Amino acid sequence: MDMTTRALAAATPAGRDRYIDLLRVASLGTVVVGHWLMAAVTVGADGRAEVGNLLAVEPKLQVLTWLLQIMPVFFFVGGFSHALSYRSLRRRLDGQGVYAAFLRARLQRLLRPTMLFIAVWGTGALALQLLHSGDPLADTAARLVAQPLWFIGIYLAMVAFTPPLLRLHERYGWAVFGALVAAAATVDILRFALAVPYVPYLNFAFVWLAVHQLGFLRADGRLRVRGLPAAMAVTGLAAAAALVAFGPYPLSMVGMPGEKISNMAPPTFALLCHGIWLIGAVELLRAPAARLLDRPRVWRGVVTANGIVMTAFLWHLTAMLAVYGAVLALGVPLPVPATAAWWAQVPLRFAAAAAITGALVAAFRAAERPAAARTAAVPAVRWGGPGAALGVTLALFGVLGLSIVGFAGLLTGHTAVLIAVRITAPAAVVMTALGWLLVEVTGGTRVRRPRTSTG
Repeated sequence: MDMTTRALAAATPAGRDRYIDLLRVASLGTVVVGHWLMAAVTVGADGRAEVGNLLAVEPKLQVLTWLLQIMPVFFFVGGFSHALSYRSLRRRLDGQGVYAAFLRARLQRLLRPTMLFIAVWGTGALALQLLHSGDPLADTAARLVAQPLWFIGIYLAMVAFTPPLLRLHERYGWAVFGALVAAAATVDILRFALAVPYVPYLNFAFVWLAVHQLGFLRADGRLRVRGLPAAMAVTGLAAAAALVAFGPYPLSMVGMPGEKISNMAPPTFALLCHGIWLIGAVELLRAPAARLLDRPRVWRGVVTANGIVMTAFLWHLTAMLAVYGAVLALGVPLPVPATAAWWAQVPLRFAAAAAITGALVAAFRAAERPAAARTAAVPAVRWGGPGAALGVTLALFGVLGLSIVGFAGLLTGHTAVLIAVRITAPAAVVMTALGWLLVEVTGGTRVRRPRTSTG
């Protein structure tokens, strides 16, 4: 039987860093609010609904992305948690099958709700296409709801790279972070000054792994140096502002439709500077937040949110599009985005989206509950390490591919390009499922039976 939230909160170890849990919830919650705010649905002359971006309609609002683009904080939190988790397993398993066990442990609460989301949406999209649904929002929704899965794919890569990068961190410390920052800057020089093809995609690794590396440094207490968080915040903000003002970088820290250069895809050095300033800023808030989290009611709220936050993240766009679908079905006029009438409807749309998200979380949250712990010591298969590495690679490319191609056009063979490879939705789903299965099989453990003496 699952422990109640109150019991879980009461059982929190005294040494747990509660602020990390708050940052995890707050970062994903900010993404949800940002996506709900940016969705600007209009109906064309042909009666078809189109989902635009509020920031494209009102470019002045793009400055808000310097607060709402908070994914660097989530990846920073991931680095902290991954360091603690891997070190704990390394001590418990004494070096036997640690990599495979680590991947399985970290991916369970990530891939289980993701695979359920894929199964439900894949089935629904296929049914709508077989029935030739005339819903003006159906095709658009089937394409858009998968887009946030890019974050899952990047996070899978971070989990996969944690063991080697943690070993480098334990040997070289800040130098590893510095090397990743230098590599990200070099990529942008090659990209913008020399127009070298394909090189920009390397920053999917360098930028996000640099942010992740800061989580390792925090796990070792190296960000607690007096004045360091403030220096990170000021330097990162000043560098990002200068790069946008005098360089080729756009103002928006999220991708914008039709733009030639995006700070997100692939990530730029400006986005890395943005991440550094955000991490410095949240570290400055650590002490007052810790005092707040000492209050039992506040901590229970964080514990509750942590148990459902991934499910809410996966389904939040479904909820918002359902709200717009209901508005269109009822014939309620949609105001022009960014007008006074549009802003007046924002609280109502948010309340409706939150209610639908809550219902979806109630329906699907079981997939996010942690599996029963196993008494672990011996890896289940001898080829666990290579098998787990192959599994996480398949899963991350499958999830990234699905985030690009979406669920639309399942029956027409619709494809999209992932770096330089064309991929279909069914192929992406198969890759993700096979990868997840490999990680589960190779990372499983059996109980070490104690030796007994006779006679």
